Amino acid sequence: MGRPGLVGTMARTAVVAGTATAVAGNVSRRQQGRADQQAAEQQAAADQQYQQQAAAEPQSQQQAEPAPAPDDLSAQIERLASLKTAGVISEAEFSAAKAKLLGI
Repeated sequence: MGRPGLVGTMARTAVVAGTATAVAGNVSRRQQGRADQQAAEQQAAADQQYQQQAAAEPQSQQQAEPAPAPDDLSAQIERLASLKTAGVISEAEFSAAKAKLLGI
């Protein structure tokens, strides 16, 4: 048994290269799977945070908006009436905005 011939060396090199390619492919697929899982977890966390903010937003808006002063209220209703008269808003939009201002 001496040194392997050219064909034996080429065969051994092919086996080593094939094994290395297979191992590298498995490692790559495993890393991609982990990255996909982390991305999915981050997306789920972001979705949950967005839903919490969306749920908290109407409450904070209701608390942040003070009731308009009586003079300011009448000025806002007059402005809405002028918009309705000018045809910018419809009767339904006027009624809805007025009800919102009055807190009805």
